[in-house]
Amino acid sequence: MRKKMVAGNWKMHGNLVENKQLLDAVIADLNGLGEDLVVVCVPYVYLPSVQNQLQNTKIAWGAQNVSQHEKGAYTGEISASMLSDFQCQYVIVGHSERRMLFSEDNHVVAEKYVATQNAGMTPILCVGETLEQREAKVTEQVIEQQLMSVISLAGVESLNKAVIAYEPVWAIGTGKTATPEQAQDVHAFIREKIAKQNLSVANQLTILYGGSVKGNNASELFSMPDIDGGLIGGASLIANDFIAICRALRH
Repeated sequence: MRKKMVAGNWKMHGNLVENKQLLDAVIADLNGLGEDLVVVCVPYVYLPSVQNQLQNTKIAWGAQNVSQHEKGAYTGEISASMLSDFQCQYVIVGHSERRMLFSEDNHVVAEKYVATQNAGMTPILCVGETLEQREAKVTEQVIEQQLMSVISLAGVESLNKAVIAYEPVWAIGTGKTATPEQAQDVHAFIREKIAKQNLSVANQLTILYGGSVKGNNASELFSMPDIDGGLIGGASLIANDFIAICRALRH
């Protein structure tokens, strides 16, 4: 059975008081959750307080980015070993905002993926196309290139210790959502591409959908055969919305 999962990406939001209130509400509602995985990926500076609040719960925590370098003269960067000091279990790598705003290309993303795994953490590898790419009908080529840069560096078996998140860039924070069928088509393409290299890896791989997932559309998205949960942006900052999305995993 593939693992089901919801990961919240707080992006550059939060403060100590609001974070505690948000997590108190989520913990109270979700701590009895079964085998489903719930993760919150928070800004670096809040990792100590989030670790303290979540360490005796079933909710995991992670980071939103990582340096590809182990150590050195990289002012302002954070290494994977630093994240593991705070018992991070997950790291988002290759989010479209990192690719577009901070010019992270496929090779840099692959290096960050490897650095994350080398430190014993699980990368949440983001792939996805822009609106221009979708309209040009090159979605599959774009995603294949994003996947192959990681597989060529780390090997397809590395995906046994990774999560993939498909995020159509045109649906992030825009209020637009890929229809469940559109999302399913891309998830199936990703799984088929990996199955051609290793069927058992593909069968157990958790693939999340990320792109304006809300409490009112999560159940329909998660009911698709190749959608195993969601990478949640804005809705992960609102306790009731995030809880509703997590509960949708059970149906």
